[in-house]
Amino acid sequence: ALLALEARPWRPQDTVVVYVSGHGSLARDARGELQRYLVTSDTRYRDVAGTGLDMATLEQSLERLGSRRRVLVLATCHSGTGKSLLPPEVRDELAHTKASFLPQPLEAASRASLVLSASDWGEAAREDDALANDIYTHFLIQALDGSGDRNRDGAVSATEAHDWARRNTWAYTEGRQRPSAQILEVGADPVLLSGSLQRPGQPEVFSYSARLEGFTLKVDGHDAGELPGGVVVSEGKRKLELRKGGQVLWEDTVALRSGERRELEAFLRPMTDGPKRTVTLGGGVLGFLDGQSREQVLPASAQAGVGLGWEGVLLDGKLDLWVDVAAGQGRQSLRLDPGGDVPVRHRTLLVGVAVGPTWTWGRLGLSTGPRVAGLWLQRSFQLELLGRNEQYVTAWPGWMAALSFRFSPAWMVEARAQALWAYVPVDGQTRTVGFGGLMLAGGYRF
Repeated sequence: ALLALEARPWRPQDTVVVYVSGHGSLARDARGELQRYLVTSDTRYRDVAGTGLDMATLEQSLERLGSRRRVLVLATCHSGTGKSLLPPEVRDELAHTKASFLPQPLEAASRASLVLSASDWGEAAREDDALANDIYTHFLIQALDGSGDRNRDGAVSATEAHDWARRNTWAYTEGRQRPSAQILEVGADPVLLSGSLQRPGQPEVFSYSARLEGFTLKVDGHDAGELPGGVVVSEGKRKLELRKGGQVLWEDTVALRSGERRELEAFLRPMTDGPKRTVTLGGGVLGFLDGQSREQVLPASAQAGVGLGWEGVLLDGKLDLWVDVAAGQGRQSLRLDPGGDVPVRHRTLLVGVAVGPTWTWGRLGLSTGPRVAGLWLQRSFQLELLGRNEQYVTAWPGWMAALSFRFSPAWMVEARAQALWAYVPVDGQTRTVGFGGLMLAGGYRF
């Protein structure tokens, strides 16, 4: 049958659907590794690898077809239960491997390639006498009859049909059978299996990424469904949100138009393509924590500064790194004993480095961690009988904490506080002092 398919003169716009209903099994190949095989009528139990149809052969055969729209439907067990029950030692082996025997997606060779499976790994593809069919196939046919036209454009695409069959199979089996899929659709060119496009459909958002499996999609604050899969949303600006276990992975407001189909991975990709960097510009105040030092050493100083942060660059993405520079100057009075109020001009330059984790709740983020800062301080006393300049350079350990809010994936504001401890020479004596600061800044994330 595969050779007959290859011999046909396929055009790029043609749609090819290969449907397999039968048993699936595991066997070791020549290298001793477990692979998936389809059991054919002449497959022998003691030589599955030599007599069954391995997934690699099936994939390669489909890749050679001239069509760019290909759908492979596997109404077979993913092995492991029922008639494909695995012995305990094989189950234990699978639990410690990366399941390389699973079919690899055909995306690399096709504009739209879909592998639809009636069940997930370790599940049986159940049949039901009341339906006179296997359960997934029953609902797949039901979808093709028009029930699966989710966006009401007059046609049923492969992803719409699979989503309809998947959700109904899951409900019918009370969660014991979960159909799965490996899907790639590029652009607005879905694989249509029945009907014809009669009108622009309602906007859709979808994801079949394994990374987002189990996440709940919210639209305008309401649950729209669990991924993988797709949902129809109303036109206009919609607030989309991905949640799992009470944690928000991503949220944003997106404008959607009639007939548009948007993949959630496209929204997330800018957030996940390697470590992110943030540049901030802001202003604030730095000063000693105790009143005596502010009166006798240095008044609180207004500051302007720039910062640069790298997200997840340390400890396998667990810690962020921040570097900042702030400078300030002013003219104020110090209260000296003896001498009373003495006018002083002061300049400060602070260079700091901090590391720590960041926790996020939607648009809100909290960062904290240890910090080391170097301070350069200059004081110039302006007296009639004495003009004297003093300057100090010191490095201080401390701690920082920051609260941030993201208006969008690129723009944010933050409030950053720091506390430092140091030995500072004052009038010939060295004292331990605390130093603190608060900066308000706006940032760009890229």
